[in-house]
Amino acid sequence: MPFDISDFELLLPRAVDWAREQENLILEKGVPLDAWESKAAQHLGILQPDKVRLLKVAQIPLPADADLCAAAVAAGLVAADSVGMGLRYGLFIRDDFWRERETVAHELVHTTQCERMGWELFLRQYLSECLQFGYPQAPLEQEARDFCRNVVSTLEKD
Repeated sequence: MPFDISDFELLLPRAVDWAREQENLILEKGVPLDAWESKAAQHLGILQPDKVRLLKVAQIPLPADADLCAAAVAAGLVAADSVGMGLRYGLFIRDDFWRERETVAHELVHTTQCERMGWELFLRQYLSECLQFGYPQAPLEQEARDFCRNVVSTLEKD
């Protein structure tokens, strides 16, 4: 079933529930940040870097809920070439990008955004922006791209 933008408010609570479930899965099965990743988290100002976990996956998961899946695809949030997904303190990283610094730094920026805005407000704004502007042009996504490049280049100099 194709996604209709007017369904956003109806789907948002389900999206929040799905994101929480996925974060809990990552926190349960994931691994802590390594030394470089911890430095990146500190550089980004993450308040609770010890809480962050990474989970290696063959493919970034899509919601089983058909409506949520259609919305995620419509927003460009998940595609065959997706390499990571940050869900507050839980980060999915695709296995062929495992521990790749720019990918992890990018997802850590989303952790920073979640801490700054609060989990539900971040999800509302991020998903809304992706639907409105498209995933690559969404302002929070642009911020993540800019900050991750800065973090990687700064830490590479150290």
